[in-house]
Amino acid sequence: MATGKINVSVENIFPLIKKFLYSDHEIFLRELISNATDATLKLKHLTRIGETDVTYGKPVIEVKINKENNTLHIIDEGVGMTKDEVEKYINQVAFSGAEEFLEKYKDSAKDSGIIGHFGLGFYSAFMVADKVEIITKSYKDEPAAHWTCEGTTEFTLEETTKENRGTEIILHLNEEEKEFLEEQRIENLLTKYNKFMPVPIKFGTKEKTLPKAEDAPEDEEAKTVTVDNIINNPDPAWTKQPTDLEEEDYKSFYRELYPMQFEEPLFHIHLNVDYPFNLTGILYFPKLSNDLSMQRDKIQLYQNQVFVTDNVEGIVPEFLTMLKGVIDSPDIPLNVSRSYLQADGAVKKISSYITRKVADKLKSLFNQNREDFEKKWNDIKVVIEYGMLSEDKFFEKADKFALYPSVDEKYYTYDELIEKIKANQTDKDGKTVVLYASNKDEQHSYIQAAKEKNYEVLLLDSPIVAHLIQKLESSKENISFVRVDSDHVDNLIKKEENQVSKLSDEEKEKLKADFEAIVPKEKYTVQLEPMDSNAAPLMITQPEFMRRMKEMQQTGGGGMFGMGNMPDMYNLVVNVNHPLMSDLINQDKEVQEKTIKQALDLAKLSQNLLKGEELTNFVKRSFELMK
Repeated sequence: MATGKINVSVENIFPLIKKFLYSDHEIFLRELISNATDATLKLKHLTRIGETDVTYGKPVIEVKINKENNTLHIIDEGVGMTKDEVEKYINQVAFSGAEEFLEKYKDSAKDSGIIGHFGLGFYSAFMVADKVEIITKSYKDEPAAHWTCEGTTEFTLEETTKENRGTEIILHLNEEEKEFLEEQRIENLLTKYNKFMPVPIKFGTKEKTLPKAEDAPEDEEAKTVTVDNIINNPDPAWTKQPTDLEEEDYKSFYRELYPMQFEEPLFHIHLNVDYPFNLTGILYFPKLSNDLSMQRDKIQLYQNQVFVTDNVEGIVPEFLTMLKGVIDSPDIPLNVSRSYLQADGAVKKISSYITRKVADKLKSLFNQNREDFEKKWNDIKVVIEYGMLSEDKFFEKADKFALYPSVDEKYYTYDELIEKIKANQTDKDGKTVVLYASNKDEQHSYIQAAKEKNYEVLLLDSPIVAHLIQKLESSKENISFVRVDSDHVDNLIKKEENQVSKLSDEEKEKLKADFEAIVPKEKYTVQLEPMDSNAAPLMITQPEFMRRMKEMQQTGGGGMFGMGNMPDMYNLVVNVNHPLMSDLINQDKEVQEKTIKQALDLAKLSQNLLKGEELTNFVKRSFELMK
């Protein structure tokens, strides 16, 4: 058996790094500024632990454009490098100076904020530049160094003169990447990726209006001065302790994150954990619509204050991707280009922690101020109901604060609801029946009929309600959810007593045949029922099971046998005890047909099913009957 070592040629791998390391060329700026940030934070740490007596001061990272020379410059005031260090850190592909630093000072540098992981970020410069220069001077008392490379494995390295410590990276942009010489393009990128970097980033200057003195004359013009244009906020709210922040601080940070969002968030959740992983962040509950597809990708993922992505699938439980805010963790495993998550056990732990933290916060809000929680319910219910469906642990916790509103705007927890209705809404088989409506206006007559029997009717109108009640029925004992328009009121909660029909069996058979001769069989099933004589003569209902399965399939999953694509089917319930039915039996065919059509259209009208030509004919027929 032969053994050996695979020979990886730098000449072969270097072009691949230049072309394929990053999916988007604009990432180069994020990487170079991350390196500049690391260099600055290294110096900060060394001065803090007394390893150097240089003054840290107030360093900034500066980005400059020189259109005349086709160059982009990234300048920092960090530790800099000696000639030997350039040889060590730059000329060895994938050697991370940041990781070496963290290993050397592992006992004291844990919380230094240093970003670097892979040592490949610098080479992203060659995706946009034909030539890259480094001019650097170490904080140590050694000569500055000048490194030059034109995108091959050959380079030059020589001593040079540089007054101030730090590093300047000069990118000679190639013809295809001249867009990065446009000020607006660079400012947009800095805002996108580096908005919250821990070191101030300067990009040009701006005019600032100074406030007038209190005793200044009214006609005195305000003075303006030229100041550095600092792109970022180095000290964002999520990096602070919750005890150091007021409610207005959280709202101000929300406006900073989403400057085009004009509505205030409903409330926030501050994440702050350092064991068994490190994670900080702030999540906001915005006002949510029922359109689930419009809510995604609002949470921004950072790693040590460096923006990574706003696609947080995996790290954030799916039901919480409708929230907004920031999550930052150095422990989130990313691919080599820091562009997306890698599968890892830590991700599941972080996701579970976020789920638990959100559930605990919601329970706390419910306990502290239930009245306010109820007012916000319609704006947050989609998230909570989605969480109850998708996360069993969240379901267990949410069971104590999830609300079930009635059509009369009363709010119940599940236990409160069952306690309220069990005496009056338990059927002959001992099952508690929860009645609900999905639209108060469209189902008004059915709601009123139920309320006349002192039944409590819930208003469940979220887009995933069919899935939710299916989950509740399978999780709870002896309960059934029935939509209030799925049957006539006497059949919604079946008791022992039965209504007696005023028509004989022969009369009912004849009446049913008369209706079936006129009513479209492909859409309606005729049912004859003995009901109160004061109830409506005709009622259209939609069977609970089929309607629910269709709704579940239409909103994703849960349906069966292609029911989501089936046409709607309805029951036409004929009240045989209504006086109209006795009259119909004795009418001649022409009058009978007109009466049945008119009664059917009235029933359709009550369900908002009468449209188009049918509605036109109904109006015309109604006027004729008035003559």
